[in-house]
Amino acid sequence: MALRRCWRFTRVVQRVLWNSTVLPGASVPGGQSPVSSLDNTHLCYKNTELLLRRFSSRPPSTDVSYDQLKLLLAARKSVVIDVREPWELREYGFIPGATNVPLGQVNTALQLDPEEYKEKYGGDMPQQTDNIVFSCLAGVRSKKALDTAVSLGYNDVQHYPGGWQDWVKNEQHN
Repeated sequence: MALRRCWRFTRVVQRVLWNSTVLPGASVPGGQSPVSSLDNTHLCYKNTELLLRRFSSRPPSTDVSYDQLKLLLAARKSVVIDVREPWELREYGFIPGATNVPLGQVNTALQLDPEEYKEKYGGDMPQQTDNIVFSCLAGVRSKKALDTAVSLGYNDVQHYPGGWQDWVKNEQHN
C-alpha cells in the first residue's frame, strides 16, 4: 500500500516537472519528439531528484573526506580543529595544520577573545563565517564539536568522520 502511494507520488511529481520544464527536444502538442521515451524517463527522474533535493529540509552534508581535507589544508581555506586530548596527539600523532582544542573546551574556546584563543591554543581563532573542520580519533567527538559550534552561531562547520584513524590509513597509502 505504502509502495503504491510512493509510486503515485513519483508519477505526480514527474508530471508536474515535465509540464513546468521545457526540455530540449521535448514534444509539443501534436508534434513528435526526437527524444526517446527512455531519455524522457531519465530526465524526469533526474528532475524529480533535483526538485526533492531543493525542497528538502535536510542540511547539506557536513562530512569532509580525506581528499577534501587535504585540499582544504593545502589551500588554507579552513580552520582545522582536532578535538582529541593532548596526550592522544602526543601518543598517536596529529594532522599537520590542525589546532588542538580538546572537546571539553570547544564551547569556551569558541567564545574567547581572539588574542586569548591564539595564546592558549596556538592558532588563529575562527570567525563566525570561517569554514571550520573538526577532527578527532574516529568521528564521534568531532560531530559533537560541530554541534557545539553550530549552537554558538558558526555557519560553515564540518567534520572529518574518519578522524585520525582514516588520516593515518590514507597517508600510508599515498
